[in-house]
Amino acid sequence: MRVCYLLGHPVSHSMSAVMQNAAFKELDLDYVYKLRDVKPDELGECVNCLLREPQVRGANVTIPHKVSIIEFLDELDGDASIIGAVNTIVNKDGHLTGYNTDVTGVKRALGEKYGDLAGAKTVMIGAGGAAKAIGYHLSSSCKKLRILNRTPKRAAKLAEYLSGLAECSATVSASPLSRGNMAEALEDADILVNATPVGMIPGIDETPVDSDLLRPGLVVFDAVYNPLRTRLIREAEEAGATTVTGLSMLVYQGAEVFGLWTGRDAPENLMARAASEALGGAAR
Repeated sequence: MRVCYLLGHPVSHSMSAVMQNAAFKELDLDYVYKLRDVKPDELGECVNCLLREPQVRGANVTIPHKVSIIEFLDELDGDASIIGAVNTIVNKDGHLTGYNTDVTGVKRALGEKYGDLAGAKTVMIGAGGAAKAIGYHLSSSCKKLRILNRTPKRAAKLAEYLSGLAECSATVSASPLSRGNMAEALEDADILVNATPVGMIPGIDETPVDSDLLRPGLVVFDAVYNPLRTRLIREAEEAGATTVTGLSMLVYQGAEVFGLWTGRDAPENLMARAASEALGGAAR
């Protein structure tokens, strides 16, 4: 049996095991997906002593390891190398290659609801590993990208990095995350993206944006998928905004991961249904 893992701290909130194991079963593959809670100081040992084992096909990587895991890998795929963050690892005969399928996830999820992002003005909250992947797509697709983060230096660093990429077509700027800056940024924004874990279980009563700043005509994408309908998503719907839940991104990035591990096309509808049922909601 081939084994795939999710490495993170914590990992109990994740729906990846539900989704991937349902897909393995549907295609009658001798694979199993397991959750592995790994503290930051245990990461190197876990990678070197576990992921290189012959029965291990690979792993997903989540908070807080998407950046720090890179030093323990042998090679990075193109997007992962550019972004500087990894969410997927493939083990081939002990050689570990890092990928970033979050780019595909956000591209397809936003594309479904918004369409072509050319000309779009986007506000993104966050500057961590997920924000790097999402920001990479947005900066190469939008007209304007404003990054807001609680730690201004991280936002400024990410903005500078994205602006320097050959693929960047947007005007990228950064600001401290505050109500005043958020209100100003959202005045003419087309898209709002939450690329932080704010609102994720167990902090389901938290939101990164005051509800009175949300409005009709705004597309609100929350990368958090557990709970399925975060406070941000609920309040955006109440304000008349168009919403995109994190489940779409989860399924689309997971489908690409499934292909990397198995060489097979992923049963996307089944994966979405399995994750949605586990979350107690309707698929996407």
